[in-house]
Amino acid sequence: MTKPDTLSKVPAVTLLFWILKILATTLGETGGDAVSMSLHLGYLLSTGIFAILFTVAVVAQISVRNFHPLLYWLTIVATTTVGTTLADFADRSLGIGYAGGTAILLTLLLASLGLWYRTLGTVAVDTVSTPRAEAFYWITIMFSQTLGTALGDWTADSAGLGYRGGIILFGSLLALLATAYYWTKLSRTALFWAAFILTRPLGAVVGDFLDKPIADHGLNLSRFTASAVLTGLILAGILFFKQSPARRSH
Repeated sequence: MTKPDTLSKVPAVTLLFWILKILATTLGETGGDAVSMSLHLGYLLSTGIFAILFTVAVVAQISVRNFHPLLYWLTIVATTTVGTTLADFADRSLGIGYAGGTAILLTLLLASLGLWYRTLGTVAVDTVSTPRAEAFYWITIMFSQTLGTALGDWTADSAGLGYRGGIILFGSLLALLATAYYWTKLSRTALFWAAFILTRPLGAVVGDFLDKPIADHGLNLSRFTASAVLTGLILAGILFFKQSPARRSH
């Protein structure tokens, strides 16, 4: 039998994990925009609302003893929605701009990973089984989700690639990481975090592509409709496909 302490409180990294992660990050974009823009609550108030939901979800996630898929993915969605509105608030309302916001958030993300490694000696997700490791994990994820929003917007808007160009760019980068995973001996932990970070800007540009006006090269779908469909797909993935907790390698 497997000892309890050999199991992580986060899911094993499988194809299903990455599909759900991309769906969740896309939902974060459409859901965040639905609240801040469609409901006209603004970036600051929306960030406050999602920050409360994020805090409650993280506390619940840390307090449980075992891996619970529904709670885990709820927390992921909470990180990506707060990341969306927080990045938009910093980039647009505070006037930092996409480039400035991306640089600041990248620094915070690297600092979080560095402090995590310095404190616990590893940032491997299969070791996330203690409250301290989980706290680092969720703080790092929140920074990565916020960074991804700023990076996706910067690529699509400032860099001029548009939503389709952004999808091709980030999709290609993820394909390269997958190739490196199967054909090289590069650090699996480094490849995981690189892929985890890149799925967020991919979700950002996909979300914008779904709900932005046709004149802006989007599909002009309702943010609420897109969010509802994405939520349904995530729930289907959770309910109909089994996910196991990651097994610690040591």
